[in-house]
Amino acid sequence: MNIRSLTRGDGVVIGAAVLLFVASFLDNYSLDGVPDSYELPNLWESGPVLLSVVLAGIFGAVFIVIARGLPQAPKIAGIDLGHFGIAFTVFAAWSALGNIFDPAGGVDNLGSGSGSNSTDAGAGLILALIATLIMAAAAIATPLVPALKAALVGAPRPAAPQPYGAQPPGGYGYPGAGAQAPFGASQPQPGAPFGGQPQPQQAQAAPQPPAGDFSPFWFAVPVARPLFAEDGSQSTIAELAPGTWYLAVEQRGANLVAQTQDGRRGVLQDTTGIQRG
Repeated sequence: MNIRSLTRGDGVVIGAAVLLFVASFLDNYSLDGVPDSYELPNLWESGPVLLSVVLAGIFGAVFIVIARGLPQAPKIAGIDLGHFGIAFTVFAAWSALGNIFDPAGGVDNLGSGSGSNSTDAGAGLILALIATLIMAAAAIATPLVPALKAALVGAPRPAAPQPYGAQPPGGYGYPGAGAQAPFGASQPQPGAPFGGQPQPQQAQAAPQPPAGDFSPFWFAVPVARPLFAEDGSQSTIAELAPGTWYLAVEQRGANLVAQTQDGRRGVLQDTTGIQRG
């Protein structure tokens, strides 16, 4: 699982899930006029709230993170696991809203002694509603809002970032590889023997690389971008995730032919803002 594939929206979902877990240990409802010795139940002690709010919300967040972090999102009955996660978070928020209006499950009088004790939503249930609303909103808005689609953890930047199309300082290979002499550079010549005269060399022009010469290089994308098939169709074969290095093996006009870690090749049509290694 690649945590660099997670977005800022996924970070909001994770934070909301943590908040929901904390809220589950607080009171489910509050009662007026009960003695201090009366212990109010938390969210774990209410079956409907536990299943429909706490567990549904936490499972939804886990599904979203797993689907985002894996190279290929798992599917259940042909449906992407991430879509299941979004549905779970929306269901949890809807259930939390319903429990706010009826925290005691339809029971009007609780506690001991005479008189009627009014029930209100407890701190745990209110906090759970806030957490599930934030979680559902982030899960739905992440694919739509550019600020939420940005990488949660950026890729490590090279020591000297190079503009697109320039030769990387490390030459061909993963960022940080040993430097190699660029194509067409002159090689060092052996010196003259001791006491001898240097031999005249016939002046000749250094070999020039052919027009349109391309050197493979590693790059990372700023946001998730699709990789299209090489046959020119608009079918997507993979999605390039921020924070992961990919190898550019060929240039076709303004597009790049990129290779993923598992060996798949495709055309990256949007090369704006890419980071070279």
